[in-house]
Amino acid sequence: MATASLGSATSFADGFRRHAPVTISHKSSAFRIYSANARPETSTLIHSSLEVTGGGVDSFLPAFQTLHLPYVPYPLIGWNRHMETIFAAFFRSLPDVRFRRECLRTRDDGAVALDWVAGDDRILPIDSPILILLPGLTGGSQDTYVRHMLLKARSKKWRVVVFNSRGCGGSPVTTPQFYSASFLGDISEVVEHVGNRYPKANLYGVGWSLGANILVRYVGQESFTCPLSGAVSLCNPFNLVIADEDFRKGFNIVYDKALTNSLRRIFKRHATLFEDIGGKFDIPMAANAKSVREFDEGLTRVSFGFTSVDDYYSNSSSSGSIKNVSIPLLCIQAENDPIAPSRGIPREDIQENPNCMLIVTPKGGHLGWVSGIDAPLGAPWTDTIVMDFLKHLQQDRFSGPVSSSHAETANSAGDKQGLHHIQV
Repeated sequence: MATASLGSATSFADGFRRHAPVTISHKSSAFRIYSANARPETSTLIHSSLEVTGGGVDSFLPAFQTLHLPYVPYPLIGWNRHMETIFAAFFRSLPDVRFRRECLRTRDDGAVALDWVAGDDRILPIDSPILILLPGLTGGSQDTYVRHMLLKARSKKWRVVVFNSRGCGGSPVTTPQFYSASFLGDISEVVEHVGNRYPKANLYGVGWSLGANILVRYVGQESFTCPLSGAVSLCNPFNLVIADEDFRKGFNIVYDKALTNSLRRIFKRHATLFEDIGGKFDIPMAANAKSVREFDEGLTRVSFGFTSVDDYYSNSSSSGSIKNVSIPLLCIQAENDPIAPSRGIPREDIQENPNCMLIVTPKGGHLGWVSGIDAPLGAPWTDTIVMDFLKHLQQDRFSGPVSSSHAETANSAGDKQGLHHIQV
């Protein structure tokens, strides 16, 4: 039985018309047609079980081969959001992958671990597209959902690297600072490092849960100069204030305690780094935290300069970044996600941004999506959708308004100074 961590909290331009869905009947199934300005060449049938919207719908819909099919939750497992979340975390198969680890020293003397698939340098061309994977809170390359996505991309001859944040996935902690939803320094350095190593390759990112929140914030921050050619966000909490509210209610307390225990274990392995640190840190609170909120109050928010945990959550949410996204971005959410509430999705900003598309499934839980031909133990339903989107971008068949400055930035990646790194 394999265990996987639960990742959680953890307008681009005015004048774009909102794409209103038109429902039609086709035999016994209902479909939605989404088409800006009713362009028939970009119209496609979407099954009514899915919510599909966004300013980039017309540009990206041709990429997908299966959105006309209904989303069918796996019997019993997929009918309850908590059952699906827990089943996926504990019983989804763990593919066997041999990694080569690279420890990257960051500019503040911290360290992150990059896990590459062993042997790929001998097999893949230097210009193979590269997929950077960002797991959820406390997650890493050991997680089932990460490895299934990795295998799916590798089957298409993509180079894949898992970005294990400080303290996660066995990544070393060398300074009294972990990572957070607000800190974009590490992802910036990782993308720069990967781009320098493979200057002829296009870079893409996929993030889950808190990793998705960080990825979307990074893409929004970089905007027109983003070196990524595309990104996918899954189970993104988006609004951390809303996510925090729900996280402390009902059965969600179980997830809160599980994640808190994981954070405490990571902290205790590196507790000596925080001895006599002083300041506003509350080390006993973090070390004995009963909730993620307590851990963030005692340690995280102080490390990153926030006046309170609420200030931290409010200013670390990725919902406000969508309007600044200037590369193709696909967001996939589950309507019944207990950790990333549907009401936190910034639907209006996604609708108004011509670079964004949103798919919401009726079921799926958090990091579950136990549906499709690989259910119940295999890859989640989303993996095929993600690769359809990424292959579409790589083949340069999309017609969305991607800035030329983005292309220039990607092409100049090889000219940047390399980062100091250590092979282990």
